[in-house]
Formats: sequence, structure tokens, C-alpha cells
Amino acid sequence: MNTVGLFLTSVLIWGSTWLVITFQLGTVPAEVSVAYRFGLAAALLFAWCAFRRLPLRYPARVHSTFALQGLLLFGLNYVLVYFAEEQISSGLVALIFSLLVFCNIAAARLFFGTRIRPATVAGALLGFAGVVLVLLPEIRTSHASGSVMLGAMLAGLSTISASLGNIMAAHHQRRNLPILQANAFSMLYGAVLVALYAAARGQAFTFDPSFAYISSLLYLAFFGSVVAFGAYLTLVRHIGADRAGYTAAAIPIVAIVLSTLFEGLQWHLATFAGVALSIAGTVLVLRTKSTPPPTPAPTKLSPIR
Repeated sequence: MNTVGLFLTSVLIWGSTWLVITFQLGTVPAEVSVAYRFGLAAALLFAWCAFRRLPLRYPARVHSTFALQGLLLFGLNYVLVYFAEEQISSGLVALIFSLLVFCNIAAARLFFGTRIRPATVAGALLGFAGVVLVLLPEIRTSHASGSVMLGAMLAGLSTISASLGNIMAAHHQRRNLPILQANAFSMLYGAVLVALYAAARGQAFTFDPSFAYISSLLYLAFFGSVVAFGAYLTLVRHIGADRAGYTAAAIPIVAIVLSTLFEGLQWHLATFAGVALSIAGTVLVLRTKSTPPPTPAPTKLSPIR
């Protein structure tokens, strides 16, 4: 697949997963659906590792960092996303989650000492202002403004959790741990930890046999967690992480368009302005050349939806 195909595959799949998540909500508790999703995704990745005869033996201390990444990136992050989408549209959650780019930069500064340039600060302010502009009409016109604010808060917390998970992913890259195996183990641990949390809360491990639930589960596990990630990593290998990072600016556009078509997301003047500001802020940050340490920093990591 050429570069354009890899870019479009990553953007269209990850951009669509926000809407597909809504088909997981309802009958099965959100925590249980997350456990199902990443348990299945981990099984697929382990099967691929076995097919390619990739090494899967790591010491206990490495497994502890896999578990922490799983808890943050594939556990808490996604539980909060599912909860957020029970309150607000998937497009709004995706736009809020686009702040991950800025959270990654702040986290890289905190944990790795990466320098933050003035243009990066300006981009972060633009992105945050854009999200606020989009949310304001929703809060003012909604009959359940409390739900909008709760959904926004949950989406914001999920973004922070994902950013901390990206720090662990960067830690694994610094130690030259293979990404495929690291994510397989992390997804497995994330699924197990979420399942334990659901059991502790007394959630029933039910299953929805409907076509919508099963097809969305398979789509999220296979396409959202395996195919798109593979396409993105190949894209990074072809054109570099900086240029591949522009998927972060395009993914919210796809998510918002789909939310408009299928969820009835209402557009206002502030919505147009806010989306434009948010995308402009992301592009400005991605265009800014940072001065990270010689080992990989998590600024350009792309989230798996």
C-alpha cells in the first residue's frame, strides 16, 4: 500500500471508531465491552506474533510496565471514553480527545525534559479555545447541560490517562522493546484489569448477540486496534513520525462528519470556528520542530481508537 493509502486507512478507520463505539453502549456494561474488545484485540496480536514467530518472553519487571501501560492506555482511557459517549456525541468526544497532542507534549516535558517552544504553547491555546467554542453552544442549547459538562469532563480525563499511557509506550521504545509485543501484552493486561474492576463492581458479564454489537466489537478489535495501527506504523516507517502525526489533525474531522450524519450533531457558527481553531492548533504543534532527547518522546504517538 502506498503512502496515501496508509494515511487514509489510519485516518478513516480511527476516525470512524468513535461512532462505532456508540453501538457498544446499552445492553452490555461499558467496562465489560472494553474488556471484550481488548481481550479479542490482544488475542489477534498474539496470534500474529505466533505466526511470525516473534519472541514473547520478557522478565517480570518488563511485564509490570506492560501492565501499567495497559491500565492507562487500554483500560482507564477507554472506560472513560465509553462513559463520555453515553453523555455526549462521539464527534465531541473525538474533538476533546484531540487535545492528546498537547497533553503528550506537557507529559514529555514533565517526564523526559523535552523543551516546549512558544509556537507549541500557542498551538495548545488554539486547540483548547477551539474545544471550548464547540462545547459552548451544546451547553447553552441542550436540555441536559449537566450531561454535556459531565461528558466533556470524562473525555478530558480519558485524554490525560491516554497521555500517561503514551509515556509508558515511549518508555518501552526507549528500552528498544518491540511495539507489537508491547501492545499485545498491554492490551491483555488492560482487558484483565478492566474485567477485574467490572467484577468488583458487580457488573454482569453479559453479551449482546445483536448484529450491531458483534459487528462493532469485531470492527473495533480488528480494524481499530490491529489494521489501523499496523497501517500507521508502516506510514511512520515510510515518511517519519513527524509527517505521520498529521493523522491527529484529520481524525477528528472524520469523527465529527460521521457524528453529524448519524448522530445529528448540530453545527453553529461557534462550532465551525471551534473546529477550525482546534485543527489549526494541532497542525501548528505538529509543524513545530521540538528538541527532544535522542530517544523517542511520546509527542507523535497516535492513539488507538
